[in-house]
Amino acid sequence: MDEDLEAFSRDELLDEVRKLRAGIREHRNSTGHDLCWHQPSLWNLLPEAVAVDIAVPEWPQFMRGCVRYRQSLDEQAPKAERRAIEFEEVAEQGRPNPAV
Repeated sequence: MDEDLEAFSRDELLDEVRKLRAGIREHRNSTGHDLCWHQPSLWNLLPEAVAVDIAVPEWPQFMRGCVRYRQSLDEQAPKAERRAIEFEEVAEQGRPNPAV
């Protein structure tokens, strides 16, 4: 799958690592409502194309997954700052889905 790397020069490999690290940092540094988005911009850092035909859960299953994800943040980041900001307020600040 990663055979293309064999042909890269040292400088090309360093450029690739920098690009991947920048994408990972952008995702890692997401906060608030930005954590909830579909992330094609991150996946597009890979050389292979991303299939457009994703499976989307029905609303009840999706919402249970959202609740579970939020619970996992309490477990994994119990000291993280909590903010009572609605999604609409984030969008008004010019930060709707960053992945689009």
